[in-house]
Amino acid sequence: MAKGIWIIVEQSKLEIRKVSLELISQGRILADKTGEPLVAVILGKGIAGLADKVAAYGADKVILIEDDKLENYTTGAYTSALNKVIRKEEPQAVLLGNTAIGKDLAPRLAQRLGVGMASDCVGMETDDASFLTFRRPIYGGKAFAEVSANARPVLATIRPNTFPVGAADESKKAEVVTETAEISADDLRAIVKDIAIAVSERPELIEANVIISGGRGMKGPENYKILEDCADVLGAAVGASRAAVDAGWIEQKFQVGQTGKTVSPTLYIACGISGAIQHLAGMGSSKVIVAINKDPEANIFTLADYGIVGDLFDIVPLLTEEFKKLQ
Repeated sequence: MAKGIWIIVEQSKLEIRKVSLELISQGRILADKTGEPLVAVILGKGIAGLADKVAAYGADKVILIEDDKLENYTTGAYTSALNKVIRKEEPQAVLLGNTAIGKDLAPRLAQRLGVGMASDCVGMETDDASFLTFRRPIYGGKAFAEVSANARPVLATIRPNTFPVGAADESKKAEVVTETAEISADDLRAIVKDIAIAVSERPELIEANVIISGGRGMKGPENYKILEDCADVLGAAVGASRAAVDAGWIEQKFQVGQTGKTVSPTLYIACGISGAIQHLAGMGSSKVIVAINKDPEANIFTLADYGIVGDLFDIVPLLTEEFKKLQ
C-alpha cells in the first residue's frame, strides 16, 4: 500500500534550499489532513547533520541516501538512486522544487516510474479522488489548470515562494533511515568535477522575497547601479527584462520571463518595463507588483497592484532614501 508524502530536499554544500523548507512546511499541513507520514529525502555526501533540521520543520521521517557519487548533482546518479528507493517504499506523492535541479530531475523520474507529473505548480490541495490536486499556470500565466493524477506516486514540481516557511521546532525529532545508492557506472554518464558559485550578498533570483527589475527604460548598463542601490537597502534581488538582456546591459542569468526565470516574490518592482506577455508570464504570480514607467499606457500597469507614472531615474532614488529612513 502506497504511503507517505515525500519531499526531495535540495542541498548545496550542506545548505538546504529555501524552497525545500517551503515544501516541508506545506507538506506538514497536507500530511495532517490526509493522515499520511511526511518524509524528507536527502541525497549527498556527509548529509547526516541535515536530518535534525528537516525534522524541525515537520518531517516525520528522513531518508538519507549517502554516497560519494552524490556529493554534486548529476542527472543519472540522482535519478537512479531515487528511482530505486521510490519503487521500494511506494510513496503516495513525491514533491520537488521547480528549480534547475527539480526541472531536470522530475521528468526523468516520471519516465522511470511510468507516471505523469505536474510542473511549475503554484498551489496544491488534498483531494479525496486523486489524493492531491495541483494548480499550475498555462497560456503564459493567462489561465490556470487544475491537475490531478490517478497513478502513484503523484509527482509534481512546485514554484519557489509559493508557500511560506513554517516556524522551526528544534525539539521535534524524526525517524532517520539510511539507504544505499548502488550507483553503477552506467548512471554516471557525466561527472561533476567542481562547481563555481558566483559570490553575492543578494538573494538568488528565484528564491528572493523582493525583486527590483529593470527593462528597456534603464537606457544602459551603467544605470543598473540605481536598482542595485535600492536592492541592497531592501535585501532584494536584481532582475531584468529580455529587452535589457538582449541589449547586453545585464547578464542573462538575471532575466525574468518566459525565456528566463520564473519568479514569485512577495514584492516585485518593475522599473522601465513595458510589460510584454513573455515578461508577465515570468513574474505574474508575485504577491504585490509595483510598476514605475513614464508611459501611462504601458501594459505592465494592467497587472500592477500599484503604479507610479514618472521617470524611474527620479523615482527609484527617492524610494531608496525613503526605504533607508524606514529601516
